[in-house]
Amino acid sequence: METETQVEGYNAITQRTFSDRKRTNILKKAEQLTIVFLLPKVPKFISPNILTFIGTLGSGFVFLAFVLGTYFTNWYLLLGIIGLAINWLGDSLDGRLAYYRNIPRRWYGFALDIIADWIGIVFIGFGYYIYAENGTQIIAFAFVALYGWSIIISQLRYKITDEYSIDSGFVGPTELRFIIALILISEVLFQGAITYLAGLITAILFVINVIDSLKLLKLGDLKDKNQD
Repeated sequence: METETQVEGYNAITQRTFSDRKRTNILKKAEQLTIVFLLPKVPKFISPNILTFIGTLGSGFVFLAFVLGTYFTNWYLLLGIIGLAINWLGDSLDGRLAYYRNIPRRWYGFALDIIADWIGIVFIGFGYYIYAENGTQIIAFAFVALYGWSIIISQLRYKITDEYSIDSGFVGPTELRFIIALILISEVLFQGAITYLAGLITAILFVINVIDSLKLLKLGDLKDKNQD
């Protein structure tokens, strides 16, 4: 049973570690608990930059899983789940580690995070492009383009509201990783399912982006009126 001191310590660490962004994703509580648990266990020689690199390697591992699944057996797609886990580890801990150690580089970290996220999603999208067949490669292109659109929305929202959020309502990068993992499992069990599921998630991402874009335009219009 946690003592009052432990709870206060946890709240202090959480507030400091996540002070630079607003999270609304459905797995927020579990994710933050996991991150706060892992941060003290990160060896001192591992820097936030190394964690960013590890996260990018995870996306490369997903790419490799698609390649192996294409030329050998689709059971190799399950390696992609390991890649997604590695990607989450690096991507979720890099900036949080900097804040935990009181060495944040806000704008450098912000820029590096966006660049690494983009490289990672290109790895995953290109991997699926190689795996896809019968003209369905367009889904891979659409997914990467729509994810890029969502990144642009998050940056514009930050510019307008001065509040940084990487989530679209209840869905954030962590939930997206879970969805991709489920798609990979479904493809292994029911070959061909990935085409329909990837198409569905791409369509949903399109709808989310349209809604978020409309909300963003309203925020911009409101800010303009308040500045008049």
